[in-house]
Amino acid sequence: MTVTESPTFAEEWAAWHAQHEAVRADGHGFLAITGLTWLTDSPQRVAGIPGQWWAGPGGPVVRLADGEELVVDGTAVHGEHAFGEVPERGGVDAVAGDVVIEVARRGGADVVRPRDPANPVLAAYTGTPAYEADPRWRVTGTYVPFDQPRPTTVGSVVEGLEHVYDAPGRIEFTLEGRQLALTAFDGATPGTFMVLFTDETSGVTTYAANRSLKVGAPDADGTVVVDFNRATNLPCAYTVFATCPLPPAENRLPIAVEAGEKKPAA
Repeated sequence: MTVTESPTFAEEWAAWHAQHEAVRADGHGFLAITGLTWLTDSPQRVAGIPGQWWAGPGGPVVRLADGEELVVDGTAVHGEHAFGEVPERGGVDAVAGDVVIEVARRGGADVVRPRDPANPVLAAYTGTPAYEADPRWRVTGTYVPFDQPRPTTVGSVVEGLEHVYDAPGRIEFTLEGRQLALTAFDGATPGTFMVLFTDETSGVTTYAANRSLKVGAPDADGTVVVDFNRATNLPCAYTVFATCPLPPAENRLPIAVEAGEKKPAA
């Protein structure tokens, strides 16, 4: 009988990071974005994709010329097509050949971002360096819910743009002998959290504007695991066509978190 050994902490981290890198380098991921166009009420052409685009009273609209076509939800569309109201931080996709066109809403405005697998930025990507996995940066904390979710306005890497998130609570923990806390936002999966933060490595060895960390759902007593080894860069670390949020002011940690992803390779 063969006994299979459990993966080590470092091996688990390496597998996780390899998967994260694979998603990042997807042919229609953020590295494939070729532009960011803010729609107005005046129709305009967007480089590299069909149609004239504008922000109508009921959401984004495209008008396709004769011979132009988009595929939306698996259906070919021609002429004028209204996408309907797009929710804040939401988006829908339209397809033109190999290009996927993200039609989204950010900071109260409709935007269009083509994603082309032939984008030279994607072709040139060689990976993101990271600190070696170290268990000392994986700590147990406590999730403390607020009485009511707190609408929290944060800045953006786009000057003048703001994002508003509901913060359901904060995560308290001890790290490097310090009692610390981070305001948490809702994660992609119900019950989980997303934390945006900076620390004393920001702008030195790690990306200056922000880093992101996913935190799993708390146990019944509020216990959560905060693993800074899995701190990742947001898309704005790689492309000027991102609208990433900045961390709330209270999420600037007064220590050097030498864990997780570093600045992208030049």
